[in-house]
Amino acid sequence: MATSSRNNPSKQLIEQHHELTHTDNIKVVSHVQRELDDWYLNTLMLDKINVPFKYKRKKMYKSLKGQQVNITYYPDNETIAGFDLEIMRVVRIKVS
Repeated sequence: MATSSRNNPSKQLIEQHHELTHTDNIKVVSHVQRELDDWYLNTLMLDKINVPFKYKRKKMYKSLKGQQVNITYYPDNETIAGFDLEIMRVVRIKVS
């Protein structure tokens, strides 16, 4: 059965914002959560990808380590201690 883009939020996002990338069923090898002001900054490392994926949440979330996820993201840069690092900003994440 075909899925229309109206019923699939990931496809809708990608159609509206062409810089977004969507990946299905990728394994989370590391998940770190730390407090940052009133938010929790989540950092994921995914299988066979050497770039961190970052997103914020208001509450702590269960660990995603070892889980298969569907993830929608876009590339970004972050400066830490004078070094410019490539990161991926997560727009949408869902356990698959």
